[in-house]
Amino acid sequence: MNPSLTAAQRQRLEQALRHEHDELSARRKAYLGGLTRAEHAREVLLQDGDDAPQRASDREIDMQRVEEDVARLADIDAALQRIAEGRYGICGDCGEDIPAKRLDVAPHARYCINCEAQRERGHKPAASL
Repeated sequence: MNPSLTAAQRQRLEQALRHEHDELSARRKAYLGGLTRAEHAREVLLQDGDDAPQRASDREIDMQRVEEDVARLADIDAALQRIAEGRYGICGDCGEDIPAKRLDVAPHARYCINCEAQRERGHKPAASL
């Protein structure tokens, strides 16, 4: 666990992650109406009307939103797992502490700012772990 984080900071960050997880899960459930993603897409396609291009466009937008939520939920789940394992707040590439200010902005962050920047440029840093 990142030793520069206080117990109160860790608790606040974990609560923020759990809160966002609950919100995304509820939004996804409400959005899909209890259906799977495939079932929801089928329902959109089968709606009455002669506006097939609009329905196809709506389906694409719907599926993109759901995919974004699924990806975000996976990031949050991974962060909660790191908390449970005592690895939270430590960069997955270089092993350095992730600054508390970064975690405040992105509590699900896996990498320090330098390693994240290298990844965004397409260069995975050599792991020192």
